[in-house]
Amino acid sequence: MGVNLQKGQRVSLDKGMRMALIGLGWDPNLYDGGYDFDLDASAFVLRANGKVGSDEDFIFYNNPDWRDHTIWSTGDDRTGGNSQDGDDEQIFIDFSKVPPEVDKIAITVTIYDAEKRRQNFGQVSNAYVRVVKVDYEDDPNGEEVIHFDLEEEFSIETAIVVCEIYRHGNDWKFNAVASGFQGGLAALCKNFGVDV
Repeated sequence: MGVNLQKGQRVSLDKGMRMALIGLGWDPNLYDGGYDFDLDASAFVLRANGKVGSDEDFIFYNNPDWRDHTIWSTGDDRTGGNSQDGDDEQIFIDFSKVPPEVDKIAITVTIYDAEKRRQNFGQVSNAYVRVVKVDYEDDPNGEEVIHFDLEEEFSIETAIVVCEIYRHGNDWKFNAVASGFQGGLAALCKNFGVDV
């Protein structure tokens, strides 16, 4: 059983962790707004200045694989199903391949077309992120080492920085961020230096 974190808490990752599965889940609240919820997990690969080195350092549904399976997404779940059925989306990190100039990896979730669909994270519940220590992508023996439930009410936000995985000396640490943004994916891209 992994460590359960609260917003703002930081914890070191296992020094022997070569690969991590970052699993994200959520449930749209029951309401009829005329549109399905399509939430998207993304990762921003950041340098010491808190910005990407180039637009290629943004991993999302149209750019799912960074540097030959160093960091990659398993794809876009457009239904936002029931998080009790398991992760809605997953991102993998192979720490053995992350180059030294990478200081931090920000894991985010945004609502696709939120403004047009009049959707926000106030209409989402049971959101979580978890870190699973794995040996390979489909490892059935993965061990969940961190679990963070996003209990905060995001009544108007359309994008969330869920967590950061960052270097601390020679080690990697996990920061439970849960910071909301208005303006969706474009706002996150601007914040992290991606040209949109």
